Order: sequence, then C-alpha cells, then structure tokens
Amino acid sequence: MGTLTALILATPFFGLTLQLDPGYMPSAMGPASGLRLGMMQAGVDGGDDPDEAESDPSGPTVAEQMQARGRISPIHKWMGIATWASMTVTVALGWIQYNNLYGFFADEASNPCVEGNAVFGQGSCVDTPLPHLISSILTGALYSVTFGLSYRMPDPIGLDEGDGEYARNLRRHKRLRWVHFAGMIAQFGLGILAANAERFGLDRANDYRTLQAISTVHLAIGLVTYGTLTWAGLIFLL
Repeated sequence: MGTLTALILATPFFGLTLQLDPGYMPSAMGPASGLRLGMMQAGVDGGDDPDEAESDPSGPTVAEQMQARGRISPIHKWMGIATWASMTVTVALGWIQYNNLYGFFADEASNPCVEGNAVFGQGSCVDTPLPHLISSILTGALYSVTFGLSYRMPDPIGLDEGDGEYARNLRRHKRLRWVHFAGMIAQFGLGILAANAERFGLDRANDYRTLQAISTVHLAIGLVTYGTLTWAGLIFLL
C-alpha cells in the first residue's frame, strides 16, 4: 500500500486528523525525514538550520504529539458525524418552519399558517418552534466541541504541507472550516432576530415582507452552511 493511500485510509470522516504509529513514521516518510524525526525526538541540534533544532527540550516529542493526535482523532470523527446528523435535522425543521410561516414566496394571505394547514399544527405559527430551537441548540453544542477538537490535535510533521493529494485535501478541508464556522455564527444571529422579531419592533401585520426576507436569508445561509460542512467531511472519501 502506498504512503498516500495509507494516509487517506487513516484519516477519519470529519477529521483534521491522522493516526500513525510513531514507530513506523521514519520508514513511511523516507530516510531523510526519518533521520530528522529521530533527531527531533532525541533533542539533537541538527546544525545551522534552525528548523533542525529542538526548540523546547522540555516539551512533548514528535512521537508524543502524534500519539495525542491519534487519541483525539476518533473523538473528533464521531463528534463530527454527530454534528452533521444533528444539523441535518435542524435544516429539515427550519425548512418546515419557513414554509409554515411564509410559504415559498407566498404573500401574507396565502401561507400555510394563514390557510390553517401548517405542519405540526397551528401552534407552530404563534409559539416558539421548540423542535427547531432544541435541534439548533444541540447542533451548536456539538459543532462547538467538534470545532474545538480540531485545534487540540497537534501536527508536528506538517500534514497539510506540500503538493500531494492528501495535503491539498487537508488544506481545502481547513479552508471550508472557516466558511461553515462563519455560517454558524450568522445563523445564530439571524435565528435570534427571526424568533424575537417583536422585541426588535417587527410584526407580521406591518413587516411581513421584511420578516420574510430575514427568514429567507436565514434559510439560505443554513443550506450553504450544511452543504459546506458536508463537503468538508466528504473530501477524504472522494
């Protein structure tokens, strides 16, 4: 099995992760890299190149950092899958709530809430949409943990560097991380505004089109965020 294939197979579905047995790293990376890794682990000065020197002899070795990455990676993987599943439910419930309140470009007199055929009953038209709210909170909590774990995994050997396929995919995965992170922040802000419109001086009788526009943007960003998160997870499977 080639090195690239091994790297790809070792990478979890949602992870900025890699699980390697440190004992095999020198042979996997080649003679030069293996020598450098051994020197870094032993704390030996590599010469004039500052990159070859051990900057913090009291800190963890490369092997210890890779072992820490291996411990965190399965947690990150399953938290990522749980986040994606929860977001799937949240997006579906948000779609239903949007259709209840505004139809799809329906006017004030022809949306499902006015016509009396809202999904989950007419209570969803006037009360807080609890299913969507609870799902949103759960998704936000799972996402926060998953996002945080991506920064807890050390990368002492620079897995995202170079022109290889794995490195390019990892860089793309990291860039997409910032897109869905921005989407999550925007979603919570717009969701609070839409759910508490009256506190911001907006009501359906006088500001229907404004509220419809806010909810449309909220739905659109939700779909983009969900699509970006899905893409980030699928990168290593394609």
